[in-house]
Amino acid sequence: MKVVLISTYELGRQPFGLASPAAWLRKRGHEVTCLDLSRETLHEPAIRSAQLVAFYVPMHTATRLALEFVPLLRRLHPQAHFCAYGLYAPLAAEIFHAAGVTSLFGGEFEQPLIELVDRLDGLSDHPQIHPLHPTISLARQKFEIPDRSGLPSLRSYAHLILPTGQHRTVGYTEASRGCKHLCRHCPIVPVYNGVFRIVDREVVLADIRQQVSAGAQHITFGDPDFFNGVGHAIPLIEALHREFPALTYDVTIKVEHLLQNAKLLSTLKQTGCLFVVTAVESLDDQILGRLEKGHTRDDFFRLVELFGKADLVLQPTFVPFTPWTTFDNYLDLLTQIQRLALVESVAPIQLAIRLLIPPASRILELPEVQQIVGPFDSSALVYPWHNPNPALDQLSTKLQDIVATSEKSKRSRSETFDLIWRATDCAAGRALPELPIPPPSPSLAVPYLNEPWYC
Repeated sequence: MKVVLISTYELGRQPFGLASPAAWLRKRGHEVTCLDLSRETLHEPAIRSAQLVAFYVPMHTATRLALEFVPLLRRLHPQAHFCAYGLYAPLAAEIFHAAGVTSLFGGEFEQPLIELVDRLDGLSDHPQIHPLHPTISLARQKFEIPDRSGLPSLRSYAHLILPTGQHRTVGYTEASRGCKHLCRHCPIVPVYNGVFRIVDREVVLADIRQQVSAGAQHITFGDPDFFNGVGHAIPLIEALHREFPALTYDVTIKVEHLLQNAKLLSTLKQTGCLFVVTAVESLDDQILGRLEKGHTRDDFFRLVELFGKADLVLQPTFVPFTPWTTFDNYLDLLTQIQRLALVESVAPIQLAIRLLIPPASRILELPEVQQIVGPFDSSALVYPWHNPNPALDQLSTKLQDIVATSEKSKRSRSETFDLIWRATDCAAGRALPELPIPPPSPSLAVPYLNEPWYC
């Protein structure tokens, strides 16, 4: 059976979400075409001959882009069965069904995809199956080694930039899915609800081996929280370092897990970890409490100190614009980033992000949120909200424009931070102190991936 798997956006990474199901399907004799539309053009002949067209939708942006492509592809091949799989497939179920996407799989999607293909393959003329309720599977799976054949080369994707200015080719893999935690704003929670699943260590190592053979010099682990299962993560990176001592990597870990496992920071450093991404979200304890993040402002300050002692780079991410953001707490965020010498460690887009409230978000449990959100916006895939102070909404828009312009003009993070500081000064009507812009220096820079983080 001919299957087309499509990724529209995955943060500049070669999509694990195509390579993994491709391996399962090809092992069973199916003909699979993988299309990464963030890096290549649509291959119409593959669509016209496919019996199944499946979109991988792991995040908000990918879902919006997929929904834009669905009408075009259905016109190209109206007889094909259309499917969406990944985190956002069940969250956007009604919208996908309205667009003509019949099958939707969230959570552990490989086995449900196999069962769908088997079902379709048993029909002589492949009629449309009537729309089903979205399937969320949290079953433990025996993963296959991802099959990355047919995808654009790793050199086509985001690369690592070192403080020296050197670039490294980046590979991407996943050692686990889901998350133990129930942060209110996180889109993982409505699907996994506190469950996480590991990918077998040997499968992860085999996937990394094939990417190293393809030129990878650095690996990004895409786990929502690499320390959800420390007993899985630490033996994995130790084995990886023994086999590839020159290979570097980065991971994402919660603040509270980093504090609980502070003694393991040295292990991360010794095994080649260049930086750790951590979702701080806010430095306001009341906002952190509403989001149920599990850490406090002081916890973050302590973590920065621990990372300094470990000589390890911390890259915090934030959701600075929420219904509870004030000029005071936003200015405090900028001030603390400057005070802690984190300007180079924070991607500028992190200072402009607005809280997204997708379907089934736990943030909607808060009565105060229920009172401020508007009707669900099916085109934006969110419940819209406005800050009580319209000037903060205007500032958010202004800062997004500044960040976009800075990316195009290749401004440094320090220069962009200064523009953000000045724009905030103007919007707040405060007399803020001037920020000195340090001269370019390798000692001030940090390693980072050249494609900014979005959701």
